[in-house]
Amino acid sequence: MAWKSNEVCVDKKGKDFKDRKCAEKANKEYRLMQSDLYNLYPAVGAVNATRQNYNFGMLANTSNNSYRTFGSCEMIIDSKSKKAQPPERSRGMIARTYMYFKAAYPKYKMSRQQRQLMEAWDKQYPVTKWECERSEKIEKVQGNKNPILTNRCS
Repeated sequence: MAWKSNEVCVDKKGKDFKDRKCAEKANKEYRLMQSDLYNLYPAVGAVNATRQNYNFGMLANTSNNSYRTFGSCEMIIDSKSKKAQPPERSRGMIARTYMYFKAAYPKYKMSRQQRQLMEAWDKQYPVTKWECERSEKIEKVQGNKNPILTNRCS
């Protein structure tokens, strides 16, 4: 999830730094978001690093050589359009994670286009039994409900 901040931090050598590095150090809400179990999923490091903060989207011609694929991993990343297309099996979970963040963290901002995509994926890819079980386990550990999944899992 992207993070932009006007906060500026200074390292031990007096050099300014900002955005994620600064947020990790100076912003309690960011640290909560970063460690929120509803946001944490196992991921292939190379995929995560290549995706950077690209928005999710649907890519038109995925046979084009400008798209980056990762062997048997079905994630497709296009550095030209700065978009990432996750595999179908992940789209609903991604959507509900983004929707949870919007509900749980008022300062979290999503573009209108990204919000519409997440709402569409939420409808198109229904919640799974595994998501509901995972949510129940996280609630026991973390102490808060995911209102998006609570509504979908009932």
